[in-house]
Amino acid sequence: MSMRFAEQVMVITGAAQGIGRRVAERAGAEGARLALVDRAELIHEVVAGLCDQGVEAIALQADLETWQGAEEAMRRTVEHYDRLDILINNVGGAINFKPFTEFTESQISAEITRSLMPTLWCCRAALPTLVEQGGGVIVNVSSAATRGIHRIPYSAAKGGVNALTASLAFEYAEHGIRVVATAPGGTEAPPRRISRGTPEPRNEQEQAWFQAHIDQTKNSCLMGRYGTLDEMAAPVLFLASREASYITGTVVPVAGGDSG
Repeated sequence: MSMRFAEQVMVITGAAQGIGRRVAERAGAEGARLALVDRAELIHEVVAGLCDQGVEAIALQADLETWQGAEEAMRRTVEHYDRLDILINNVGGAINFKPFTEFTESQISAEITRSLMPTLWCCRAALPTLVEQGGGVIVNVSSAATRGIHRIPYSAAKGGVNALTASLAFEYAEHGIRVVATAPGGTEAPPRRISRGTPEPRNEQEQAWFQAHIDQTKNSCLMGRYGTLDEMAAPVLFLASREASYITGTVVPVAGGDSG
């Protein structure tokens, strides 16, 4: 096992489940000193399991949809480790799946708040430390669904993540900071222990709308399948590592040929 992240402090948001958890498991095995952030209490269980395996990790329970939550998470990380080297912004996920004209005002706001604002707030909260240190890496987890059906507000939010990635890379390269992103496609994962809040379909029409986005995701993928958690985590960690030292401002599709 390589130790690409030995002695480096890595913050991973949305780390209680799914891609974020797998990134944490793999980064910890490669020597990263972890600060794992999630709003679910489950994050404490995840960190306890990693510590039992000899990984250095702390759990930070915070609501990253707010500036206060993001600022507190970054501040507590620096207070504990005295530095911050890598930020993995993984919070997000579509809530509703239906034609755009079926979304209410509050549902649109909720999608943007869920899938854009945590990344925006965490970048803002981490950058002063990275600038003061003279460098660091931010990896944002975007989505191939910037081109997709029945989740337009989510697509818009992830398009915002892509724009944020490009602009921050431009603005902060002079400070030795790389900003990159991955754009995962459909991902096979264990059943979520904490729901994203997606409502159960109430009738055949709502079930058809939900199924349509799944069919479109698979049909847009040249490989015709969902990816695994490891297939999603590996590019995140490559971009975070020194092996990717000449890559910045780029969104890497990880969707079996779907460019998003």
